[in-house]
Amino acid sequence: MSRTVLILGASGFAGKAFDRAFFTDGWRIRRYQRGTDPAEAARGVDLIINAMNPPNYHDWARQIPKITELAMTAARTSGARVLIPGNVYVYGRQPGPWSTDTPHSPCSRKGKIRADMEAAWRESRLPVTILRGGDFIDEQRRGQAIGLVVLKKLHTARVTAMGEPKIQRAYAYLPDFARAAAILSKSDDLPIFADIPFPGHSFSINDLVAEIERQTDSRLEINHFPWWALRLSAPFWELGRELLEQRYLYDHPHSLDGACFEALCPHFDHTPLEKVIARLIQLHTSG
Repeated sequence: MSRTVLILGASGFAGKAFDRAFFTDGWRIRRYQRGTDPAEAARGVDLIINAMNPPNYHDWARQIPKITELAMTAARTSGARVLIPGNVYVYGRQPGPWSTDTPHSPCSRKGKIRADMEAAWRESRLPVTILRGGDFIDEQRRGQAIGLVVLKKLHTARVTAMGEPKIQRAYAYLPDFARAAAILSKSDDLPIFADIPFPGHSFSINDLVAEIERQTDSRLEINHFPWWALRLSAPFWELGRELLEQRYLYDHPHSLDGACFEALCPHFDHTPLEKVIARLIQLHTSG
C-alpha cells in the first residue's frame, strides 16, 4: 500500500525535487496550499516534508518560527513524522567533519535561528528527521551559489571563487538528497528526533576547475568574488546583507560525516561527482 506525503513548499527549489523523488518512489503526493488549514491538509498523511522557506533569506527571524509552527500544527493533527532539509549553519566554525555529535555553535544570525528551530522540534517530542546537507547542486536551476556565481561565466572560460580556491566545502546533489529522503522515510526504526548528515560531495574550487578542464580539454581562469560590493550595498539590500553574513562558509573548510547515513542506507548509490560536474558543464555552456 502506497504512503502519502504532504509537501510544504512544494513549488520551491527543494520542494520540487522532493515532489519528483517521492512520486518516483511510489508515494502519493499532497501539496500544501499556502493560506489553507495545515491541520486539514495533513489529515491521513504518513509524512510531512517542511521544504518551506522565505525566499532570498527574507525576514528569517519572524518567518522561520511561523513556518515551524505551521508544520508542527500539521504534525500534531496527523501524527505523521516530519522531514526537514537541514543546513550546516548550526555548526558555525566548529572543526569538521561535522556529524550528528558535533555541537551546535552558530556564528551567524541565521545559524542561531536554525539552531533555535531545531531545538524547538527536539523539545516538541514530535517525530522529526533532519536530513542535513551542504550547498545544494541541481542542474535544473541556476539559482544556487554554484550556478548563480561560481559557474555563471563558465561559457567564457571563467570560474568565480567565493573564498580561497583551495578550501574544501560540502555539497549535496539535490536529486540524490531528495531520493535519500524518500528511502529514509520508509524506515520505522528512526528515533523520535533523527539528525542525519548527508555526506554528499566535498570539493574545492581548485578541484572543480581541474575536473572541468579534464572534461572539456580547456583552461579556465579563476576570478575572485567581489565581497566588497556586497558590503557597500548591504545597508540598502536585504539579500546582500544576508549573503555577506555567510561569507565564513567559503573560508572555513568543512564536510559532513557519512557514518550515520551509511548505517541507515548502506547501499545508497550516490551520483559520481564527475557526472554531476558534467551536467553542470552542460547547463552553463549551452544556450
